[in-house]
Amino acid sequence: MSRRITDLFHISYPIVQAGMVWCSGWRLAAAVSNAGGLGIIGAGSMYPEVLWDHIRKAKLATDKPFAVNVPLLYADTERVMHILKEEEVKIVFTSAGNPSLWTGFMKDSGMVVVHVVANTKFARKAEECGADAVVAEGFEAGGHNGREETTTLCLVPMVADAVKIPVIAAGGIASGRAMMAAMALGADAVQIGSAFAVAEESSAHPAFKNRIISAAEGDTKLRMQKLVPVRLLKNSFEEMVAQAEAEGADAAKLSVLLGRARAKLGMFEGNMEDGELEIGQVSAMLNAIRPAAVILEDIWQGFLQAQQRIGGFHY
Repeated sequence: MSRRITDLFHISYPIVQAGMVWCSGWRLAAAVSNAGGLGIIGAGSMYPEVLWDHIRKAKLATDKPFAVNVPLLYADTERVMHILKEEEVKIVFTSAGNPSLWTGFMKDSGMVVVHVVANTKFARKAEECGADAVVAEGFEAGGHNGREETTTLCLVPMVADAVKIPVIAAGGIASGRAMMAAMALGADAVQIGSAFAVAEESSAHPAFKNRIISAAEGDTKLRMQKLVPVRLLKNSFEEMVAQAEAEGADAAKLSVLLGRARAKLGMFEGNMEDGELEIGQVSAMLNAIRPAAVILEDIWQGFLQAQQRIGGFHY
């Protein structure tokens, strides 16, 4: 098994917790890192001062490596980057934007840089810009998705063939069996969001966690393709979006419908009907709220069992 990611991040297991908005605060990041994976603080739902507080608290809660995820479309990206430098954050994941904008600054500041991609074009661009690794995130993932709608099964081997740097697979992974499959496709590690969104340490509202673990197959839909594609759980808001899209709503109309703080309303404040509920297709497999360390260990043991099972195949 490749050790490129565990060596790069100085972690025990090639398991990365995704930097999810309204779910990935310092408690979750520290819990995952303490358990041997890489925890990530999601800066996308934080003002710079709030992020600064979460970084400080994470440092007190763990002596293990942790990372910060920064969406590059974030209005306060410049301020955030200087906070990361001031706080000597060692690992940064960037997403939702052009990797050429800040990779040089981060590398010059001594950071390990990982960029999230949904196609081979941006994987190559991230490598050219100096990124140390990429996350290949498939169409099954929760939150914002690539417009290509390429599934993880197709995307991971294409990205692994396109770049020389390590590849972290994401999208639809919440078990050791899925992790084994990702590794077989060429990934060096996996990034897991939805399974950690329902962790006890997740900052998501309890109502959202309970909605996730009660989700069935087909309960998530990709919406907002004309604005920014996002995978949502079905509720009243998702139905409004679906109706608007069926009537031909353009990006401007969808933006008005989305409004401000819609994701916070749902995922953080617990309004299960009017809020935006971002989660992956794999939510249909989740059925319990557990500590992050238990989730990570369950995935790792499942991976080892899958490894043994595959090793026993003979033809």
